[in-house]
Amino acid sequence: MRPSTTRVRRVLAAALALPVLVVPALAATGSPASGDASDAPDAGGRLHLVTLAGPGVAGYRGPLPDSYVRVAMLREQDALLESVGAPATAYRWTTTLNGFAARLTPAQVGALRADPDVVAVERDEVRPLAGVPARGAAAAPRGRRTGGPAGSGVVIGVVDSGLAPESPVFSGAPRLGRAPDGFGGACVTAEDWPAERCTRKVVGARWFVRGFGEDAVRAGASLSPRDDDGHGTRSASIAAGNSGVTVRVGERRVGRYSGVAPQARLAVYKACWTAPDPSDDGCATSDLVAAVDQAVADGVDVLSLAVAGGEGYDALERALLGAAEADVVVVAAAGNDARTAYAAHPGPWVTTVGGAAGPQRRGRVVLAGGPTLLGASSAGRPVGPTRVVRGAEVAAPSASPARARACAPGSLDAGAVAGRIVLCARGGHVPRLEKSRAVELADGAGMVLVNVAPGSTDADFHHVPTVHLDRRAARLLGRRLDERPGLPVALRPDGTAPAAERVLPWSSAGDPAGDLVKPDVVAPASGLLGAVPAAGRPAPWDLSSGTSAATAYTAGVAALLRQRHPSWSAAAVRSALATTAGRLDAPVLRAGAGRVRPGAAVRPGLVHLVEPGDYRAWLDGDLRGDLNTPSVLLRGGETRATRTITNVTGRARYFSSRVTGFGRRVQVRPAAVRLGPGASATYTVTVLGAGPDEGHVVWLGGSGTLTRVPVVVSGR
Repeated sequence: MRPSTTRVRRVLAAALALPVLVVPALAATGSPASGDASDAPDAGGRLHLVTLAGPGVAGYRGPLPDSYVRVAMLREQDALLESVGAPATAYRWTTTLNGFAARLTPAQVGALRADPDVVAVERDEVRPLAGVPARGAAAAPRGRRTGGPAGSGVVIGVVDSGLAPESPVFSGAPRLGRAPDGFGGACVTAEDWPAERCTRKVVGARWFVRGFGEDAVRAGASLSPRDDDGHGTRSASIAAGNSGVTVRVGERRVGRYSGVAPQARLAVYKACWTAPDPSDDGCATSDLVAAVDQAVADGVDVLSLAVAGGEGYDALERALLGAAEADVVVVAAAGNDARTAYAAHPGPWVTTVGGAAGPQRRGRVVLAGGPTLLGASSAGRPVGPTRVVRGAEVAAPSASPARARACAPGSLDAGAVAGRIVLCARGGHVPRLEKSRAVELADGAGMVLVNVAPGSTDADFHHVPTVHLDRRAARLLGRRLDERPGLPVALRPDGTAPAAERVLPWSSAGDPAGDLVKPDVVAPASGLLGAVPAAGRPAPWDLSSGTSAATAYTAGVAALLRQRHPSWSAAAVRSALATTAGRLDAPVLRAGAGRVRPGAAVRPGLVHLVEPGDYRAWLDGDLRGDLNTPSVLLRGGETRATRTITNVTGRARYFSSRVTGFGRRVQVRPAAVRLGPGASATYTVTVLGAGPDEGHVVWLGGSGTLTRVPVVVSGR
């Protein structure tokens, strides 16, 4: 929907009518220690998000100071609220979009939807984090070494479940390099988050809970930036954890740790919460929008978001558009359920990241008389041979067989378990680590964790030596136990398998009937080591599976590019990430441009730039010509697309094109160009023939650079 002429004139008139004074930026935070423009959200009705037409301050390109435009937007919101009876608001947004979250009755919803200046009125919903895949493979830790000023001066904003600041990967180490310029975020304190929790490393911390609701949070959860879940801590450490940190699991030294961009700074925006019932955990859309709005107002350089998508271009996607308009590199997770959902975050202003296989640490379950079953394991020592018992068969007197089958806390009889390996079924609303903790407390020697449905196998750091088997291996083990109850087995570490060049099966694919190629790229999404809160775990480290891990990895790479090329726009970084990715043997709508390659992304040769305002013009249907994305999706009989490339090598270069992978004839005109430093050229891709197809246009630079653009011809 285009902003109406009347509405634009009204906002500008309101801004021009303001008195000449300095108006401070108004924060949209849910943390009580920070000011905002919110009323007490205690009125009747359900919480809804209301988005007004046009950009927020981040997308404003007019002559007036931002402070004037911001107050004019708030006055416009006031008038709109007054027109429907002045309902209470939970949040007011003016940076990434013009909108608010308010408790509305059905009648008020109808009235606002009928207003021509309102783009959308949507009910607030709780979305899951993108950290637990539906199925796939898990892997083992692998440290990364990074040389040089790896991300110094760059701030990564992590919108997630908070942070456990005690980990040494977040300490204010002396090797962090130069401090960021222009970041204005705050460290909002709480009882369990004193001011000293923010350091030279953690430069900002806030929390947002008005949408989720304080009364819906699990008892004991921290109403502060502190992480109750572990997801946010893992994500932040993968993206930007300090380098050279020793990793210990019990008495075992695993190695040294480094995040992808260890000198980058972190700003934490907690918008995801734990509930009394774990199935209710998640992130309210209104809290997410408020967190994104605040992060952009604070001045982050990269934004990492690992939550499920919504419906189309909703308020969250428009807030991410506002972030891109503020020249923030936006990185978000594609999602983990290829069975039921297409890749999340469909906008061209977002680098949407799918999941590729990472390295996998393996273990073996050796059965007396054979066979040997291979699974995932981070066990540091062998166990057995000793008898294996099913959890359901060794239930404590007060526990049901169903709870003992899942090895729920307190469900196992220590007299029957002591010295044995326990077979525990995955699921039953019992986290994996709690299962091994139950085995440890019952004096068990080890655990075999088995999938009872298709699912990932995860090399967690368990409380006892553990091997995690997939459903096929679990069924084989079950048959052997039926034939021979109490069968002796041994658990053996089996080393680490290198990452397979494949997309993980649960990683959500792009929509062939969509607007763009999604995901944009894939990155390691299994077996990435990260820091976690220490409470209740055998070590303050864990392994991550899911597109959330891939998102954090890619956000770290984006920080490296922003540090290495400070003059590059966010669109240039987005292009470099995609066009230098390594090709995988998978359809483009599964793998995007391919696997992210940090070393190659630093020197892409060519980039596809997007002019300020083009994203919004594209969304509103006002863009003349094609949007200059680093990928092409042709639908509905389309046969031609136009793109523009810009030389970022710093020297005059010759670039020649070729096409690969197509099943038909494809033309690129011009086939070659010579470009001076910073010069651009437009090229056209023409596909001849009918029917679905895909391939790549590749530009080879005279200095050895390779720029690869995926092209999909959809049958829809």
